[in-house]
Amino acid sequence: MTPTPPASRSPFPAVRLLCSWLLIVLSCFAADPTPRARPNVLFIVADDLGYGELGAYGGKEIPTPHLDRLAAGGARFTEGYVTASFCAPSRAALLTGRYQTRFGYESNPTGALNADPRIGLPVGQRTLADHLRGIGYATGLVGKWHLGGTPPFHPQRRGFDDFFGFLHEGHTYVQPPWPGVTTWLRRTTLPDGGKGRWTSPDGRIIWTTHMGRNEPDYNADNPLLRDSQPVQETAHLTEAFTREACDFITRHRTQPFFLYLAFNAVHSPLQADNRYLAKFANIPDIHRRIFAALLAQLDDSVGTVLARLRECDLERDTLVVFLVDNGGATRELTSSNAPLRGEKGSLFEGGIRVPFILRWPARVPAGRTFDTPILSMDATATALAAAGAPADSAADGMDLIPLLTAGTAPAERTFYWRAGPRAALRQGPWKLLREPVRGQPGPWQLYHLATDLGETTDLAAREPARLADLTAAWETWSRAQAAPLW
Repeated sequence: MTPTPPASRSPFPAVRLLCSWLLIVLSCFAADPTPRARPNVLFIVADDLGYGELGAYGGKEIPTPHLDRLAAGGARFTEGYVTASFCAPSRAALLTGRYQTRFGYESNPTGALNADPRIGLPVGQRTLADHLRGIGYATGLVGKWHLGGTPPFHPQRRGFDDFFGFLHEGHTYVQPPWPGVTTWLRRTTLPDGGKGRWTSPDGRIIWTTHMGRNEPDYNADNPLLRDSQPVQETAHLTEAFTREACDFITRHRTQPFFLYLAFNAVHSPLQADNRYLAKFANIPDIHRRIFAALLAQLDDSVGTVLARLRECDLERDTLVVFLVDNGGATRELTSSNAPLRGEKGSLFEGGIRVPFILRWPARVPAGRTFDTPILSMDATATALAAAGAPADSAADGMDLIPLLTAGTAPAERTFYWRAGPRAALRQGPWKLLREPVRGQPGPWQLYHLATDLGETTDLAAREPARLADLTAAWETWSRAQAAPLW
């Protein structure tokens, strides 16, 4: 395709930029200043970001001032969980408010499986976008979908008015030949036939064999789309998604909206904007340095989106939820889940406990931290309740507003996980866990999280009665779930 020639540039770029900014601000303040009866809803989801990276969660190496400010302005949950340790099943639960195992969405489709017409969020499952559009909300998805790559599962057939993003599990951040970025790629073999790391002469590309496999073909049959039409994008995807999210907010500033902003950062392939990479010259390992650049750019992008809410006088009346789809991919990305054990793909805490922040200035006091265990589906239930949508009798989540506003502690709940041979349950401080051994279900393990957050001491042999009770509870729950779709 012949590239579009660049538009002529103004001889006064600073003046042009200032005028454009003033037009945006004035258009935002032209909105009706009357407080909204129904809040806007903004879900911001990061991809593969570890529990221990944000400053608000103990991270010290990579500054995240905007996300830390979001946490300080609302509620920070230290025991926030997702329902799966992989992308797609976790997102299926978040958007439906139901355990994904109820409708068989248990595995994580990658590569060509995304194009399988049998695979996607079952069309009988209503999404949060369906519910909110049904009561008059404008709905938009910017970013990653990963809930079906064929027409029946397209976001615009699942409740979203607008869509800008991609359908599969990942995408390069820039188009080949990858200008302006430094790229880290997994390979099975280096150019000289050896193992380890190889860096191109210009320093722009690093190959690594440490994972023992090649980088997935993320872009194959997976164009960047505006609604259903392929588009050419020249900006780094994190920047592009930020631009599109801000545009959605501006266009819908006079009506209630639901925006699902699903960044693919910090998911592989690791491609750092060189402007951000230069800020972390103090980090000696290029692997970690690229990750730091991706996270810093993500943090700035969140700050830009939140600033657009302020400019449009929507901050007070917008329910903002920030969370991550699963634990950090430590070996792949260096993403830290400290002080938790495990990573993406595991049902140890590092695979399923994530940063979880909720801010709604009109209702939720700022600066609060909760150690109450919650699930991603609770964010869905909270959004529906806040919007005044009819209660979903099939939902598994809980409205968090009573906890957030009055400190009303919920009754103790039991949380469940199942992903093939992997299984887990949390009840109070107790964690039941089964991880596969050589591809087969391993023995049940038992941990007391209140005294052993790192899951270092298996108490199964010391607590046989408790182990039996929790195992029976998990088995009863599992039998009530649907068979996996594939």
